[in-house]
Amino acid sequence: MNRGIDHLVLGVHDLDKARDTYARLGFTTTPRAIHPFGTGNSLVQLQGNFLELLAVVDESKFAAPAAGAFGFGAFNKGYLDAREGMSMLVFEGHGAADDHADFAANGLDTCEPFHFERKATLPDGTQVTVAFSLVFVTDARMPDAVFFTCQQHAPEYFWKPEYQRHENGASVISEVVMAAENPADLASLFGGMQGADAVTVSGDGLQVATARGNVSVVTQRDFEARFGAMPAGPSAPHFAAFQIQVADLSATEALLTGNDVPFRKAEDALQIGPETAFGCVLEFVPEG
Repeated sequence: MNRGIDHLVLGVHDLDKARDTYARLGFTTTPRAIHPFGTGNSLVQLQGNFLELLAVVDESKFAAPAAGAFGFGAFNKGYLDAREGMSMLVFEGHGAADDHADFAANGLDTCEPFHFERKATLPDGTQVTVAFSLVFVTDARMPDAVFFTCQQHAPEYFWKPEYQRHENGASVISEVVMAAENPADLASLFGGMQGADAVTVSGDGLQVATARGNVSVVTQRDFEARFGAMPAGPSAPHFAAFQIQVADLSATEALLTGNDVPFRKAEDALQIGPETAFGCVLEFVPEG
């Protein structure tokens, strides 16, 4: 079952600082929101997927460890104790029970579906309740990277055009890049989440074609050839970069220059380094 990229979890120490930086990058961010399990977030809504800027706000609300359950707050705190960066990749949910059964049947390390709701602020200031069901996939080979599916139960309250318009012209997350010593070793993991037909091993790399956007797994050498430098990270496979399409790359470049945001120009791309993008590389490319 092919699942598109739903959103990226980007762990940050200071949520207000991250929101300010993303505003300088030309993004519209949603108001801060609080999860019932000790984390808080602010989103960058795009066309069908989004970025989640996430910070730990109250460790006392972390769920007690339990067999068969994934500790969302504890995992992200552990991640942030080591570094900022992209901690989790989220795919579209096709029904939590079905996702869980599918992952288990494919031999993946998964947990029972997790359901929660939180308050959200609409553009007019109205408070509403949004709800989600999550199904997690972990892999012992990559303790700093987690996957899950996200099923929304109140999408009419979640997606708002006012939050989807961005000064930099951003439209969609089109690629996530992982770094790994042996990318081909992860073929069965991605095949179990996306279907074997979605996975291609080519040379030293691995490509996953999802229903919305692609995932690339590359060696450090190939990552550095494309992005110039590897962000600080573990030796185990980890998320290191993501790509966003924009309507007019020259207009995005002008905006970044005007806001004094440092960037690297590559072939038909603008790359924001990890020192600005909170531990990972953010790449802007033209739509198409």
